[in-house]
Amino acid sequence: MQGADGRRNAVYRTSTEYLHQRDDAIIATVYDIGLRIVELVALDIDYLRDDASKLYLPGHIQKDYPNENTPPPKTLGLASDTTRLLRSYLTNRWKDSSALFPSRSSDRLSTQGVRDLVHKVAEVAEVRPFKIDGNRGDASDVTPHALRHSTAWRMMNAEDGNTLYDVRSRLRHRSIQTTGRIYDHINDV
Repeated sequence: MQGADGRRNAVYRTSTEYLHQRDDAIIATVYDIGLRIVELVALDIDYLRDDASKLYLPGHIQKDYPNENTPPPKTLGLASDTTRLLRSYLTNRWKDSSALFPSRSSDRLSTQGVRDLVHKVAEVAEVRPFKIDGNRGDASDVTPHALRHSTAWRMMNAEDGNTLYDVRSRLRHRSIQTTGRIYDHINDV
């Protein structure tokens, strides 16, 4: 995460290194491929492919639409930094669990647990994200879903050659109209 000064903050540390590695892997994975929070907590370790360089998303953990448009399984490539963080986390993983991201107290991290860790990381790192109106927010504005929006912003503004169709594919929206309604106003701030 980047702080108000634009530099990557490395000040956030959990009480144990393995939790820090887990939290880094969670944030990197969500930001890299724009996962929904319910998809993240449903991930099993078996969904990692090719030595953690790809992530398989079965249809049953993706957002299900109320019509016949149940999403097909999808395999998404992960950025090299995300792959590195996942490999490091997996090497030091403390718990034998089918869940990719278990909590200390249960087999699977909850959606609230993910929200709490994202808020904590943002607060400690003094993240002040840009808001849609161009002003700066505060750490409480950083949510897992805000990281999903950041994926779209990055694709449209920091990476070359992406279109709304690429954003739609990455975020797995049901239609391009959904993607356009949410992201066609994204401008470089």
